Amino acid sequence: MRKILIVSIFILSLSTNFVFSKNNLFDKIDLFGEVLENIKKEYVDEVDQAEIMDSAINGVLQSLDPYSAYMSPELFKEMQTDTKGEFGGLGIEIGMEAGVVKVISPIDDTPADKAGIKAGDYIVKIGKEQVQGKSLMEAVKLMRGPVGTSIDLTIRRKNVKKPLEFKIIRKIIEVRSVSSELVSKERNVGYIRLKSFNENSDSQFLKEIQKFKKNPKIVGYVIDLRNNPGGLLTQAINITDFFLNDGEIVSTKGRKISETRKFFARRGDEIKGKPIIVLINNGSASAAEIFAGALKDHKRAIILGENSYGKGSVQSIIPLRNGGGIRLTISKYYLPSGKSISEVGVTPDIFIEESEDDFKINSKKDNQLNYAIKLFNS
Repeated sequence: MRKILIVSIFILSLSTNFVFSKNNLFDKIDLFGEVLENIKKEYVDEVDQAEIMDSAINGVLQSLDPYSAYMSPELFKEMQTDTKGEFGGLGIEIGMEAGVVKVISPIDDTPADKAGIKAGDYIVKIGKEQVQGKSLMEAVKLMRGPVGTSIDLTIRRKNVKKPLEFKIIRKIIEVRSVSSELVSKERNVGYIRLKSFNENSDSQFLKEIQKFKKNPKIVGYVIDLRNNPGGLLTQAINITDFFLNDGEIVSTKGRKISETRKFFARRGDEIKGKPIIVLINNGSASAAEIFAGALKDHKRAIILGENSYGKGSVQSIIPLRNGGGIRLTISKYYLPSGKSISEVGVTPDIFIEESEDDFKINSKKDNQLNYAIKLFNS
């Protein structure tokens, strides 16, 4: 009898908590309606209530993380449209931080990169439009435009007191993701620059390795991931697998079982255990961090440079009934060590500060690349 009574009290307690929780949610919805009504009646200017609702939805999503966002039906349709060369871009990967657009990474040889935009810059104005309060997708829309037209960006940069202004000409962004060079003929060091992880990166990367393998004097490789904003998870796994014989490469964990997976290396190191130095900076993100983090955890490479960006999450585009959509984080990446990349990034084994002349092959002023070459020469 006592057991039945205890169970009954427990069930009643759960039911009461559920009612309180449910009522609390309804109270909040009523409160939002009350606020909306007061805005409609009392606010100094007339407002579009539909726009306010869109802002409220976007606020909910942005409170989750910097990468989740709402797209109105018009914006969602525009984002899905194949522009066929009608629109141009700047060549930057962006995210949100504290309501401001943050540059994750400028892509090599694009208008943004050539203009001097850097990883970690905050975009505070696009043309004459203040970015504060706008969604990520709204900011993307403002930056798009016809090829050949210009756009003015106002930037806030760490340790720079005054805002910086840039005029950038939009272009079609076509990224050849892999390039290579023999950077030290004395010691025969192969340098491979990987700019992004797109659908053909693994095959391009393998071709460059095969070219170097024809030279029996190659002593090791420098793999440059600086300002690599990432890309496809499958490509990060495939390229990392080129250098491992076994072991975990990365795992993803989400609320759904389907989003929780582990990915392992297959036998076969393409360069037969030759030493690797991987260059990273604050613009190395997502798939680039998976590659660098996995090789570091397996002690397969020395990581050199600056701390990476810290984007360790997977986003999915989910259509909505109104014709709009949401970009929602559905899982996170974890390195073989079990560490999350999110907001932490990959810490280099050797910290070398970046110079203004980095990313230029054979540049005498490229601090990080030159230090890597010295390691092979020592």
